[in-house]
Amino acid sequence: MSMMLFVETNMPPAVLAWLRRAFSMKQRIVLRRIAGSGWLCALYYTFFSRAFRREQQAVAAGLARYHSMVDPNSTRSLLRRNIHRIEKGLLMRPRRESFALSYIGETVDCYRECHMSDNAADWAKDLAWAHDILESYFEVVADGDQVERAHAVFLGVDHPAAEDRGGRVPYSRRGSCPVPFDSFAALAKRRRSVRWFLPTEVPHVLIDKAVEIAAESPTACNRQPFFYRFFDEPESLRKLRPLPLGTAGFSHNIPMLGVVVGDLSAYYGERDRHGIYIDASLSIMSFMYALETLGLSSCPLNWSDIETLERRAGKLLGLKTHERIIMFIAIGYPDPQGLVAYSQKKDLHSLRSFNQPRLAAD
Repeated sequence: MSMMLFVETNMPPAVLAWLRRAFSMKQRIVLRRIAGSGWLCALYYTFFSRAFRREQQAVAAGLARYHSMVDPNSTRSLLRRNIHRIEKGLLMRPRRESFALSYIGETVDCYRECHMSDNAADWAKDLAWAHDILESYFEVVADGDQVERAHAVFLGVDHPAAEDRGGRVPYSRRGSCPVPFDSFAALAKRRRSVRWFLPTEVPHVLIDKAVEIAAESPTACNRQPFFYRFFDEPESLRKLRPLPLGTAGFSHNIPMLGVVVGDLSAYYGERDRHGIYIDASLSIMSFMYALETLGLSSCPLNWSDIETLERRAGKLLGLKTHERIIMFIAIGYPDPQGLVAYSQKKDLHSLRSFNQPRLAAD
């Protein structure tokens, strides 16, 4: 048991409340003094606060895996990133005669390595997409030594079967959206966080359908640096349901729990460390909308960066150092007798502005 947990468990409530107020006041004074200096903030979080240490370790572990390529998934992430970069080059207007020269060699090497990987069969769609983009690239790019060397490597790869190739290239999107705005607005307003579920098993086939829709969400350079894990076995639920915050009073009623895990080994630099949260959240929203269309409901659950909970969850889920939990999601068939919070949303004027503030001159 940690010292903090011991104190919270054994300290009289009045004394504990006084200590919290005193600590909070001291912390506010210190933070006001250092907030204007990046150097002082770095000093404070190095020596006086552990708040960012787990994130720093996870980012470092992810970068180490990415650059060492010890994990085949890192090679796959690099391939997906570079293929998407080439894809964007193909659709530029006007398209340059030469582009992607700084990384085309790296890309075809990754393409070859992924083909040789034990996971190649599972990555068939990725490899077919990479083949089509690279084939289109070599058809339009201007000749040069780098291009010729990369093309030779590409031609030497045992490509996907002919029936799996072709068509995965930039295209013109024509026609209007098949979903009317009013229908989508009704879906958005219907989706609310549900906390009372029927004691009914959630079909895995419906979860798979929702995840397939979630996969259509945008991610930076199409890396998709996350993974959905679902638990509905009683023993697993018993261990996992107490972990997320904000579930007091209804955690026992959750028939399926989803855990979305971010993979920091998908990135080559610290600048992208928040990508897992942005990309996964875009995907999760699509996932929850899809659940509604399938008759299921959901409730995204709080996951604060609390060391004891992170450690326990990491141990239960067998997470690697470079993997971080993004969110827990309660899933099930809604109980028609259960109430749903009204959750008044902000007014439009509180959420947007146009051309404000005026930007400073260059």
